[in-house]
Amino acid sequence: MIEIIDDINRWRSEGYDIALATVVATWGSGPRRPGSKMAFTVDGKIAGSVSGGCVESAVLEEGEAVLRTGDPKLLKYGVADEMAWSVGLSCGGTIEILVECLDHVLFRQIRDALTIRRAVAIATVVSAEGGFGSHILVDEGGILADELDSEVVDAVERALQERRSARLRLADGRDFFIDVILPVPTLIMVGGVHISIALTTIAHTLGFRTIVIDPRRIFGSEERFAHADALHDDWPDDALEKLGVDRSSAVAALTHDPKLDDPALGVALRSPAFFVGALGSRKTQARRLSRLKKQGLTDTELEKLHAPIGLSIGSRTPEEIALAIMAQIVAARNGALS
Repeated sequence: MIEIIDDINRWRSEGYDIALATVVATWGSGPRRPGSKMAFTVDGKIAGSVSGGCVESAVLEEGEAVLRTGDPKLLKYGVADEMAWSVGLSCGGTIEILVECLDHVLFRQIRDALTIRRAVAIATVVSAEGGFGSHILVDEGGILADELDSEVVDAVERALQERRSARLRLADGRDFFIDVILPVPTLIMVGGVHISIALTTIAHTLGFRTIVIDPRRIFGSEERFAHADALHDDWPDDALEKLGVDRSSAVAALTHDPKLDDPALGVALRSPAFFVGALGSRKTQARRLSRLKKQGLTDTELEKLHAPIGLSIGSRTPEEIALAIMAQIVAARNGALS
């Protein structure tokens, strides 16, 4: 959702009727995972994607009828093996897509929640039983609608906890798609080092907000980090406390200086950040763990630390190291980090 919000905002201000297509299930090698979205208008404005290009035109055709009648549709498409490579699949697959008119009230609620960096889940009925197309919005503050069954409540809370969209089928025939929508991820780099320069560029490409913290102004200067979203010259632990590290944040300590990295890690490892990593060799990491234990961090908190930071790809240059770090952060965000 976050990648199409700006387009939807602009189209709404211009008075367009907008349809929203959401992937609610895939089987086989679906090109986009559940929750992927495409917004469009009848005159050809498109944002986002629901496939590798194989079903978009069919979805647009169905969307015209949805916009005309106001009735949502659940579409199912199969991709034959012989077509798969041409549309970016390794083999044939099946994709199920919900197409509906944009709910402007729901959209504003989602947008407002993401603005204050709060994840939301939308439980949508995708079966004939229980009111096809009806929505219930839940935010991670724990506010749930009274009319939700306990089984649905549990599933929504679990999806928010796991940060992953899910499907729920009840014994009474009702079928829900639980769409988890996360705020823009943030990468906080402690240390305006050369690796951070490259890492900021890569992170931007992947849609991350980037923040650099370094009290040494010669390193964390605007000249070096004109491409960063924010610079902070406070002491790292103070800066992290002010920023408020949340569940959509990754923190990378990159200075090699315990005076800067350790205070930052003390805050980050006690925070809900989805990733915390630090640069340095295994020997450096052993000494770091000893120091952090003396700060009072528990074994459970220390287990969150990825160090040496970055996937093992034989990195040598600062740019290659930045690539390895970013790959590890993406793996953590996607639940693919072992």
